[in-house]
Amino acid sequence: MSKLREAGFAEQIKEGYFTIRSSLFQPFNLWSNLLPSLQALKQARFFGLSYNENDVRLAIQILKGVITLDYRAYELTKLQSPRLLFIYVDDVDQAARTLREHKFSEGTQGRVVIIPRMGVFRNEIQRVYLDCIAYGGRSLLDAIAIEIIHNESLDPHVRGIFKAEDVLKVRDELGAQSGTRSD
Repeated sequence: MSKLREAGFAEQIKEGYFTIRSSLFQPFNLWSNLLPSLQALKQARFFGLSYNENDVRLAIQILKGVITLDYRAYELTKLQSPRLLFIYVDDVDQAARTLREHKFSEGTQGRVVIIPRMGVFRNEIQRVYLDCIAYGGRSLLDAIAIEIIHNESLDPHVRGIFKAEDVLKVRDELGAQSGTRSD
């Protein structure tokens, strides 16, 4: 279990209880591509001020970095309304100071999440896709939508494996958005 925790695939909730990220069940050859995302997510720091959309707007104005997960996935797909602003920053401590200077508090409920910039950022769409797979949960639906909409921007050798019912669900939702029906 300690090896899974080190890699970012598992997180201890409380003594004797762990949560396993769904990314653990992706093909083994994808793991090396997921590790930078998992390592960054493992170091995530959450901040909040009013704990609503205003926090996100202010953070976007005052922080320099690369937005990923919820907000960037929404920009790319329009599939799911974003909840958390994940932003890669070069210096996590400096970003935390900047947020505190603007009266943000650090805790577990904040909507602004700073994560250290690590790994490759040459293909931004690929990075958001891998971040979504690594984060798991509802972000897997974003990864599926990114793969459907931005297929040509993704490395054909770096693809996730998804449940058929999730792929069909996303296709239906994307089809409904565009006013067409996909069968």
